Amino acid sequence: MKRTIENVESQFEMFQIINEDGEIVNQEAMPNLSDEELKELMHRMVYTRILDQRSIALNRQGRLGFYAPTAGQEASQLGSQFALEKDDFILPGYRDVPQLIWHGLPLYQAFLFSRGHFHGNQMPEGVNALSPQIIIGAQITQAAGVALGMKKRGKKAVAITYTGDGGTSQGDFYEGMNFAGAYQAPAIFVVQNNRFAISVPVEKQTAAQTLAQKAVAAGIEGIQVDGMDVLAVYAATKDARERGINGEGPTLIETLTYRYGPHTMAGDDPTRYRTDDLDNEWEKKDPLVRFRKFLEGKGLWSEDEENKVIDQAKEEIKAAIKKADEQPKQKVTDLISYMYEELPSNLKEQMEEYKEKESK
Repeated sequence: MKRTIENVESQFEMFQIINEDGEIVNQEAMPNLSDEELKELMHRMVYTRILDQRSIALNRQGRLGFYAPTAGQEASQLGSQFALEKDDFILPGYRDVPQLIWHGLPLYQAFLFSRGHFHGNQMPEGVNALSPQIIIGAQITQAAGVALGMKKRGKKAVAITYTGDGGTSQGDFYEGMNFAGAYQAPAIFVVQNNRFAISVPVEKQTAAQTLAQKAVAAGIEGIQVDGMDVLAVYAATKDARERGINGEGPTLIETLTYRYGPHTMAGDDPTRYRTDDLDNEWEKKDPLVRFRKFLEGKGLWSEDEENKVIDQAKEEIKAAIKKADEQPKQKVTDLISYMYEELPSNLKEQMEEYKEKESK
């Protein structure tokens, strides 16, 4: 039995294209991206890092509500989203707001989501996505259903969903993958293995050496990717998407990544369960530093260009938070009216009561 497990695990070696020094280590796997597309990827990662810094500051000022920091996971999040098309459907977890923004969700609505305002959960026309899922793993089964719906409608599109390493311990994770595999649905399951589910290390989540190998039980493709390498994540997702739209079934992608901040801003203290040595080890793998070195080596990026992105991000974030502030305050009747297509009798009574109160 042990030999069998080892044979399976040996098939899931980490896929990487550029190393920590920004050097190409897998030329054959290099994706066919233009210079402008490579620069756009860097633009998005820098912008998102600034967005994370400003969001943390806004949270501490009491101007945002729930917030899950994203610094360190930009390559995993944005490299995968960059491989999508407009018709593809995103089912995110609560840390995956950046993917929604680059898929078309206006920034001010992302801020409203953080505040718990209903308008933050209303996707604009043409933005194929659900609002971020708070329940761990629930988006996995939803993604299987959305993907099957796409297949039945003959759409050349995929449903992609995200969870963390802790999410793989949920029953929904296995149920969703198994369902998608059984029906060969065009789904992509991205597990962002940042090593800690809040404070629980991945070693205590599972005895498996990789999370990618969990694809074997569902009979689907699985791959482990260097989640700090934006090109590797892009290439793996692009391949998974091609498989999906060509009727070859779903794919599980494990991205090895790291969150530099706390799990959320709701009181988590990572110094209680992470060591300085571990933090320092992963800071050396920073996806922005790595990709910056790669682009500078090709003459495609400079400090001046990066500063322009930083200035742009700060201005747009300032404008977006102002627009969020200007939105009408949420009312109880808003929540009731948007909860059901047709209100049950008890809520009809409550609706009338609150309408009367709100009119005074």
